[in-house]
Amino acid sequence: MRSDAVHIQAFFDEPTYTVSYLVSDPVSRQAAIIDPVLDYDHRSGEVATRSAAHLLQSATEQGLEVVWILETHAHADHLSAAPFLKQATGAQIAIGENICTVQTIFSAVFNVHDVSGKGVEFDRLLQDGDVLRLGEATIEVMHTPGHTPACVAYKIADAVFVGDTLFMPDYGTARADFPGGSAAQLYRSIRKILSLPPQTRLFMCHDYKAPGRDVFAWETTVAEQRANNIHIHDGVDEAAYVSLRESRDATLSAPVLLLPSVQVNIRAGQLPTPEDNGVSYLKIPVKWSAS
Repeated sequence: MRSDAVHIQAFFDEPTYTVSYLVSDPVSRQAAIIDPVLDYDHRSGEVATRSAAHLLQSATEQGLEVVWILETHAHADHLSAAPFLKQATGAQIAIGENICTVQTIFSAVFNVHDVSGKGVEFDRLLQDGDVLRLGEATIEVMHTPGHTPACVAYKIADAVFVGDTLFMPDYGTARADFPGGSAAQLYRSIRKILSLPPQTRLFMCHDYKAPGRDVFAWETTVAEQRANNIHIHDGVDEAAYVSLRESRDATLSAPVLLLPSVQVNIRAGQLPTPEDNGVSYLKIPVKWSAS
């Protein structure tokens, strides 16, 4: 089935440089939402659902039934709006089964005890090769670890939603230095994606406009990535990629929203349990600098 047999709409959130997708089957009118964003003001701690509501409004206006809310991983750069969308639509929230590993890692980092470590916060844990129904279309799950242990990509017709494995060819690939990340695993995951037919369309989860490019972009192809990706084009072997990726990662600062995002996203987008005053609180681990 070609991707023009399903309808793909992108919703770009410039504050977090995140692309969410509404993918629908025109026959059944069933739809999936991929990587929805919750509006979050880091300075005030305020959250809102404007972005997700806009996405939901678009689905409603088209007469779509949202049946899946798909997370490519537990994001470290934005909070997920999955619970808001689930409440509005009844859709199931799905993520890769290795979210259990990510929950265990970060439960220890934040010293929290209300995260299961078993992924029960999500409705469906996905394995490599799983197939989900989307009306007349299918959603094929590809396990793509490296950026995080739980990363998955979703193949729908000839389109693949790659999450944080690849960026546009002129920007390269995702970092692999988060806890549980691995540059070697990321290399293998990307080569797995790039082994698909050359015309396969690839949809990014983020874009930051590479130097010299004036517009945001999030769609490319396997052929374009193999020819032009500045980090992992054809001819770059695993050792060279790992060296490049690890050297680059050593220069990167932590994402601005790392601490709030991970705490919320390992809970399937739910805020921490409110305390006795009815307010939810996010933790900030504080440690002395080595220097």
